Amino acid sequence: MTKYLLAGGGTAGHVNPLLSLADLVSKLEADAEIVVLGTAEGLEARLVPERGYELQTIDRLPFPRRPNGYALKFPAKYARAVKRVRALIRERGIDVVVGFGGYASAPAYRAAYLERVPYVIHEANAKPGLANKQGARRTRYVGVTFAGTPIAHATVTGMPLRPEITTLDRSALRAEARAHFGLDPARRTLLVTGGSQGARAINRAISGCAEEIVGAGAQVLHVWGGLTELEDPGVDGYHVIPYCDRMDLAFAACELAVSRAGSTTVSELSGLGVPAILVPYSSGNGEQRFNAAGVVRAGGAILVEDNELTPEWVRGTLIPLLTDDAALAEMSARAVTVGTLDGTERLYDLVRAALEAGNATQA
Repeated sequence: MTKYLLAGGGTAGHVNPLLSLADLVSKLEADAEIVVLGTAEGLEARLVPERGYELQTIDRLPFPRRPNGYALKFPAKYARAVKRVRALIRERGIDVVVGFGGYASAPAYRAAYLERVPYVIHEANAKPGLANKQGARRTRYVGVTFAGTPIAHATVTGMPLRPEITTLDRSALRAEARAHFGLDPARRTLLVTGGSQGARAINRAISGCAEEIVGAGAQVLHVWGGLTELEDPGVDGYHVIPYCDRMDLAFAACELAVSRAGSTTVSELSGLGVPAILVPYSSGNGEQRFNAAGVVRAGGAILVEDNELTPEWVRGTLIPLLTDDAALAEMSARAVTVGTLDGTERLYDLVRAALEAGNATQA
């Protein structure tokens, strides 16, 4: 029986691939023991127990970015976190640690190293986070979503994705998917989404051209997100929903998507061959622009900045593309050349390789 410690959390980009790996381990190894390490504040505090996995928590410890009072206290706090994880590894007899970034990962990597337990890293973004970059120096088992990610010992595994995405047949489910959202089954469809929190630039630009998009013969499924300051444009054929818990069906329903460029979204779109207009989130460390680079370079997506997403751009570029079957088919074919749907299996293989190497070292 193998005992796994999966570390990560904070955002969906860290939690969802962690859960995808946990589900595959549970499927392939009926006697495996899985413990998840996270924080009490992140999404993992809700999502991990909901999925039926045990969650152990440590304090949320962001790396200090400037010299201040917190920076002076950080070393002692970090040492306590590492001590806590080391004790957990010993008490539970953990065989391997797998980290996905986020606040819980850095102490887990350090603890695994000190306990001489093999550890594996998965980096979701094309621009790696600090915890993963530092942790990668002491392990040869680093899975990355995107080729060219600047991190030590990288092996391209792709993104661990949900089974409802990896098994999706978009063509076969298109009519059912459109019916699910109350769309016309025979009308070409534009999917618009800014993620669960929404995206003001995308919402404003696309909804502001609702009449022109619909007038070109298309319909729109617009996932508004958590933003409330904008209203449904009230155009027949323009369907607004606040959230979408069946993104698999949303992908099946559309011919073209307008979206932010989070690593999971880019991986899902390219793996499924959905032509996309990617609008990277401009804040943060700019990782979304890097996430989009591969599929844009391959010709499977178009990159547009927030300030470029104007009514003129929608009229001059988006609408002609949406109505061009040949161009959409070409983009779809190009997207799948850089996409992958077996990221969970590839990461699992990397974890098993680390386990085998660790066992050989100890023999």
